[in-house]
Amino acid sequence: MNNRTVPCYRCSGLTQSQCAAGALHVEQADDTITSEPRIKKLEPVLLPGEIVVNEVNFVRKCIATDTSQYDLWGKLVCTNFKISFITDDPMPLQKFHYKNLLLGEHDVPLTCIEQIVTVNDAKRKQKVLGPNQKLKFNPTELIIYCKDFRIVRFRFDEAGPESAKKVCLAIAHYSQPTDLQLLFAFEYVGEIYHNPAKKVNGIDPGGGGSGISSASSQQTPLFETYSDWDREIKRTGASEWRVCSVNEGYMISTCLPEYFVVPSSLADQDLKLYSYSFIGRRMPLWSWNHPNGSALVRMANIKDVLQQRRIDQRICNAITRSHPLRSDVYKSDLDKCLPNIQEIQAAHNKLKQLCVNDPFDDTEEKWLSSLENTRWLEYIRAFLKHSAELVYMMECKHVSVVLQEEEGRDLSCLAASLIQVMLDPYFRTIVGFQSLIQKEWVMAGYQFLDRCNHLKRSDKESPLFLMFLDCVWQLLEQYPAAFEFSEVYLTILYDSARISLFGTFLFNCPHQRVKESTEFAISKNIQLGDEKGLRFPCVWDWSLQFTSRDRLLFHNPLYVGKSTPSVHNGAPRTFKRSKKNYSSTLRGVPPAIKNGIIGEQEFLPRRNSLILKLKPEFFHSAEGQSHSMEQYFRDWFAKPVDLHGVILPHLSGTQIKLWKLCYFRWVPEAQINHGGSITAFHRASLLADEVDMLNRSLRQYKSNSSLQGHCSELDQSRMYFRANGLNDTSGTPDFLSSSFPFSPVGNLCRRSILGTPLSKFLSGAKIWLSTETLANED
Repeated sequence: MNNRTVPCYRCSGLTQSQCAAGALHVEQADDTITSEPRIKKLEPVLLPGEIVVNEVNFVRKCIATDTSQYDLWGKLVCTNFKISFITDDPMPLQKFHYKNLLLGEHDVPLTCIEQIVTVNDAKRKQKVLGPNQKLKFNPTELIIYCKDFRIVRFRFDEAGPESAKKVCLAIAHYSQPTDLQLLFAFEYVGEIYHNPAKKVNGIDPGGGGSGISSASSQQTPLFETYSDWDREIKRTGASEWRVCSVNEGYMISTCLPEYFVVPSSLADQDLKLYSYSFIGRRMPLWSWNHPNGSALVRMANIKDVLQQRRIDQRICNAITRSHPLRSDVYKSDLDKCLPNIQEIQAAHNKLKQLCVNDPFDDTEEKWLSSLENTRWLEYIRAFLKHSAELVYMMECKHVSVVLQEEEGRDLSCLAASLIQVMLDPYFRTIVGFQSLIQKEWVMAGYQFLDRCNHLKRSDKESPLFLMFLDCVWQLLEQYPAAFEFSEVYLTILYDSARISLFGTFLFNCPHQRVKESTEFAISKNIQLGDEKGLRFPCVWDWSLQFTSRDRLLFHNPLYVGKSTPSVHNGAPRTFKRSKKNYSSTLRGVPPAIKNGIIGEQEFLPRRNSLILKLKPEFFHSAEGQSHSMEQYFRDWFAKPVDLHGVILPHLSGTQIKLWKLCYFRWVPEAQINHGGSITAFHRASLLADEVDMLNRSLRQYKSNSSLQGHCSELDQSRMYFRANGLNDTSGTPDFLSSSFPFSPVGNLCRRSILGTPLSKFLSGAKIWLSTETLANED
């Protein structure tokens, strides 16, 4: 019997968790071991433009257990893009494989790092590291707090003390850049322009393809060109609106796109004149048109007090003339009726503190009270409620809605997007949803750089984009058959905003991309030709991050497509979007109000429930009280839901939920064999795939196609879990976790960590105790 003992990682590069950092060193009794090939050297996988800035060997990554028996041994590497832990240790309890092609199993993008805490056990000291700081002690432990609620913990028991200190300082320095052009995307794109052959996965920077499946020919419009806006006008039937090119070259405003849509009655010369009166010179922007002619418009505040009344009336009159019924304009002041960005940030900090600091140690009742006290779900409800009220104004009262905000680039992004998701089924498809984000967030000047805090300027940080995705998840949870995408897709989209590679989520406005990338191109001798700045990778090219199989997780198996027949009253029918579907309850036009403007303060009390009573005198008309908002919502909720019509949110306390998949991915998993959302997702996927397979077989049979074509089409599937069929090798999973497909064991951190509580940072402390001892901490 061969009685060999495997050498430890420290000695030979092999991994052996039982060795516990190299305590076991036994000579091999069998001489044949010397002829076996040595394990390959642990090296990081680097993207074009990515360089290693520091590394340390013999590092232990702590896993979520009470002991160290499942900890992993390997090398910790800091690059200019990520921190990477490289190991040959087998993943303990790993039952499924889902990976990002840009990031390894244990990698963390630098822009996803929240705080870096170093600990020295012997001296009982700890310090939060900032950029260009000194570390007076040799760290024995490193704790990384991430923006996605993840905590990653490393031990340096066997590593060289100086090497451990250097890698900690490198991570602190490179994760907190002082300039936009120091973000990794610039190095990546610069390398691609100089060496086009280095494209990762064959992706061309700046592409707008959806990349959902190899068979998909649909492209996500980026709204960077005149034609994209023109197509959207035609799609929504906005005949009295036109694409304006007055801002070409960003000559009018640097925080607006070069092309946007305005009323046809407004001349370019008038727009140039009016622009000086708006904050940021952000003129009114058209977002969407209802089939009944009502328009959704976004507008910044008018700073010129003397001209405010005159310009406001001219703008509203132009919007009225663009309505086929010349209906009034309803203005909603978002700054007065919705939480501000500071309140949203405070709620997010409290939510993060609650989710990462042993959330279930206390009683469930106390934890739920703590969740309520964060006010996160309260703000989710506020945005959904207000958006539903504005849906009522457009859908039922046939009036155009103007969303007014100080700068018109924060709350209005969220409100305008939610209104369109509720009203237009196109935006509930994958490509449509992506085009919505491009139109209302990226091109409209949402400040991703500041709000996502890529440069660690915390005074400007606010998770509005996450709140929008959470609001959409609430609608998806309530109406799963109305959305083509899954909650996995929404979660991955949130994660992608934390990767400093995609130009989609990197800048405060399109002009900043052009300006900064042009300056970078000049400094690197990159010839741009006719291009307006460098073309960065687009997040909608999902094949850059995921394999074709993993991208199938984006698809919602419960989605009822537009052409899918549905049984209604015993007879099959097809869902169709029509004007009747959109405005079947009220067709009356409200009476004219002074200057054609309906002031929000005149009705719709803010603090009541979604079903509100309006002032009787406002709606006193031939239709009577049956056309009030209260009656509209009662009628709507009493009818069967039209999946390709309007959807409205349920807002009671039990129906606004915590998005567990997004916020609890890094909590130890629960295996769910016969229940839970993932089991339902699995079963629904199998059923949807079986129906698709039968439909394809039927089509092939009717067309009398060849066997080769038959097999080719049957092999295509939009589901991650597949029913038994041709070439099916996936099988039935033996392990489904509460956080599938996220949170493999290697990304979990033990809850009883020695580092500083995250609550100290979230409560406003600039740094966590750098000189006080752990012994003084409760």
